[in-house]
Amino acid sequence: MPILILMLCMFGIRLAFLKLSIANEKRILANGGKEYGVKNTKWITILHILFYFSCLVEAMVNKVQLDTLGFLGLGLMLFSLFMLCTVTRLLGDIWTVKLMLLKDHRFVDHWLFRVVKHPNYFLNILPELVGIALLCHAKYSAWLLIPYAYVLYKRIQEENKLLAEVIIPNSAS
Repeated sequence: MPILILMLCMFGIRLAFLKLSIANEKRILANGGKEYGVKNTKWITILHILFYFSCLVEAMVNKVQLDTLGFLGLGLMLFSLFMLCTVTRLLGDIWTVKLMLLKDHRFVDHWLFRVVKHPNYFLNILPELVGIALLCHAKYSAWLLIPYAYVLYKRIQEENKLLAEVIIPNSAS
């Protein structure tokens, strides 16, 4: 039962951040911004929801109890939420779950983005997913991390291209 509650809390927190993202997306589009990587974003969304659901089902079927492995997973989940809050605060109204750019998008030159090139992925999403798998003892669902990693890799490639071709040149002018 505690695992179900923890997963529902995590899902609820994710929905709250999705609401923030949607508000930012609308503002970006209203100000002449554009979305990139639409197909990839759909795959990320599908895999994220599927992973949550699969881990929860696996935990319920196996009647998983909160133990040392679960607490390790919970720790990773809490760390990921802290990093999500940090990244959204640093990016402000340009943070979205989609890959979107303002018309004159500027590079955010904070030390976190210099040290970890994509902190939202490496310090938020990956620890979140690994944490959920550990919390739920979801060894079968963890296999979904393979296609998720591929889709995330493609997203990072898209972002790097936009950084090099659009964002950094905009910041230099």
